[in-house]
Amino acid sequence: MINYSQFRKVCDPTPRLEIYPEWVRQNTEFIVKQCHDAHVSVACVTKVVGANIEVAKAMQAGGADMLADSRIENLYKLRDGGLKGPFMLLRLPTPSRAAETVEAADISLNSSIETIEALGRAAVAQNHIHRVIIMIDVGDLREGTWPDKAPKLVKAAASVPGIEVIGLGTNLACYGGVIPTPENMRLLMDTVTACRRVTELPLSVVCGGNSSGLPLLAAGRLPGGINLYRIGEAIMLGRNVIDRSIWPGTRQDAFILKAEVIESETKPSKPIGTIGQDAFGNVPEFTDKGLRTRIICNVGRQDVVPDGLTPLDEGVEILGASSDHLIVDVTDSKRTFEVGDEIAFYPNYGALLALITSEYIFKVIKEG
Repeated sequence: MINYSQFRKVCDPTPRLEIYPEWVRQNTEFIVKQCHDAHVSVACVTKVVGANIEVAKAMQAGGADMLADSRIENLYKLRDGGLKGPFMLLRLPTPSRAAETVEAADISLNSSIETIEALGRAAVAQNHIHRVIIMIDVGDLREGTWPDKAPKLVKAAASVPGIEVIGLGTNLACYGGVIPTPENMRLLMDTVTACRRVTELPLSVVCGGNSSGLPLLAAGRLPGGINLYRIGEAIMLGRNVIDRSIWPGTRQDAFILKAEVIESETKPSKPIGTIGQDAFGNVPEFTDKGLRTRIICNVGRQDVVPDGLTPLDEGVEILGASSDHLIVDVTDSKRTFEVGDEIAFYPNYGALLALITSEYIFKVIKEG
């Protein structure tokens, strides 16, 4: 029988995701400085890497003001890994998990008085004060109360024992794809002003959203008073999330997928026979390009979003994937691929999220 632990010491198996924490640290340092120069703090988001401890440490080494994640389990993981807070829970908590939220998160984002009351009861039971940021919907139509309802919600939340309302926040460029603008940021600030007037609370934290706010900040068009961003993708992948262009000054190679060639053959480019539905219920269409050199790699839709992969080798085209197989056209590549060879891909955000989540992908930390 193979001693698998010994095998791992001499051979990095595939498919594997190579993770370079040093590049994450450099990206964090660069983006945090940009934000700090504009008087904006940064909650570095660990969600897309499943709260990988080495990556989280790299973010803190790069100057993160706090760490944030959407999953309670990941916040526990960060705490158990010895990292220091504060920790923020990004996804609106559920009343049923209020006790865990208060235990794992120092701060949570909220839009419902029912949940805030549950958090307050849990905080009192644990002898804690739980800090909340009230989310305001300024147009993206994901989470958040409508601006004109915010003063009433903030006043009600501030009266809940065990709760401290520290500020307001918003989210953009996720569900509705609405980008941050001076106009919707001013709407957020106007809402903050209205809430301060009604409640007499300082509401010192104003979170202007996520990585999508960086272009506004870099252009010097961010209204005064916005003082916190939640940033993940721009740090992890070095991308402007508005159009996925390279964010100047950052690296794009902190994460690389390595797959292994399990077949290399010359085959027709169009299937032979009557075409019905594929394994996922779609009816595929094909262009006849004649005979092509195709390889199959040991990764599939169960592990990754194929459309989110970019081959590192020139002349390589991803044709598609089934659950377990990635089909790639290498006819125009200068490199010859044989069975057993490795091929590398850069993942986008969706692909990285799937790779991290898949238990069938080996995660290997690499030195920078």
